[in-house]
Amino acid sequence: MKAFEFYAPTDHIFGEGVVDQIGERLAAAGWKKALIVYGQGSVVKSGLLDKVKGKLDAAGVAYVDLGGVRPNPEVGLVREGIEKVRAEGCDCILAVGGGSAIDCAKAIGFGVPYEGDVWDFFCGKAKITDCLPIAVVLTIPATGSEASGSCVISNDEVKAKNGAAGDIFRPKLAFLDPTLTFTLPPYQTAAGATDIISHVCERFFSGVGEVPISDLISTGIVRTVIDATPIVLEEPENYDARANIVWAGTLAHNDISGCGRSMNPAARAGGWESHALEHAISAYEPEITHGAGLAVVMPAWMRYVWREDPQRFLLFGYEVFGIEPLEEGDEGYESEEQAIEWAVEATIDELAAFFQEIGMPATLGDFGITAENLDEICDIVADAKGEEFGGFKKLNRADVKAIFESCL
Repeated sequence: MKAFEFYAPTDHIFGEGVVDQIGERLAAAGWKKALIVYGQGSVVKSGLLDKVKGKLDAAGVAYVDLGGVRPNPEVGLVREGIEKVRAEGCDCILAVGGGSAIDCAKAIGFGVPYEGDVWDFFCGKAKITDCLPIAVVLTIPATGSEASGSCVISNDEVKAKNGAAGDIFRPKLAFLDPTLTFTLPPYQTAAGATDIISHVCERFFSGVGEVPISDLISTGIVRTVIDATPIVLEEPENYDARANIVWAGTLAHNDISGCGRSMNPAARAGGWESHALEHAISAYEPEITHGAGLAVVMPAWMRYVWREDPQRFLLFGYEVFGIEPLEEGDEGYESEEQAIEWAVEATIDELAAFFQEIGMPATLGDFGITAENLDEICDIVADAKGEEFGGFKKLNRADVKAIFESCL
């Protein structure tokens, strides 16, 4: 187990009806005026936004709105939010929604005290040193942004989708009510489940050997999501299954599953290769849902790199799917090498099959991406990650293109 730092400052308020506490909690924190950041209408139509505002009114917390956050939030709205906070004198940001709204809120929060352009943080020109406090009402379990030190923003003008990292902008309060996820469309539910699994896998396949406690936390989260997702697709109001997915989403990305797996104690575990590949395709085509893109590229990345450390994949296959290599004397056994390859490929097949069974796409062609688009998408990867990147296996441009080609 490598040395690590684990910092989890978020106060998680979990359970049915916890939104009723939002006014008193913000007031108790000493916050006077919130910028409420939300998406493109679902929290308005459901009545959740009005409920949140009513609780703030009752507690004497003022607020102003910033709606219209899209999936793959764009830096233009972040800039608008920064100016609104400055003009209105807000002292906190309240995100009501999923990862897009939360990431937009985070970027506004650390953009306000900065004198330059907020995109500087996403292209390596500036370091985040201050942030307004962030609170979250979660409606879509997926990104884990409600408790993470991660923030991803798109810039359509330069066709980029980049991330920023920092504990300073982890939310202070996260209100997690599983009943708010009852009305999620099946596609969003499935994309969220895929994203949750990917956050675990990025850490599990980090290039570091076994860390038994973190490995079992990781595989337990993945098993839970695989078990619960088909249930909620059939029974959208199954509270226990929804609750398990909500909490899995938080645990998958608050860094607990990566403890002891990073070469740098202060850094997140893993090379985040699948995310780099997906960020490029959804920067190229912003309408692509992040989890759906991951469902395509993550199994392809796994097939490309597993020979770097087959034992990692064998452990994952056994703990998640109960898959074991054949042993000498078993029917069909030919060699140890063949048995390992069969077990690893069967593991990746099972994961890809799960994604497709819950309604996720299988190829880049499902997004309308063709071979003719790949060079431009590879350019986006290189611009964001450099000519070589990765933790489990270093990837260069040729590797990236080969993985994308296998996804067509």
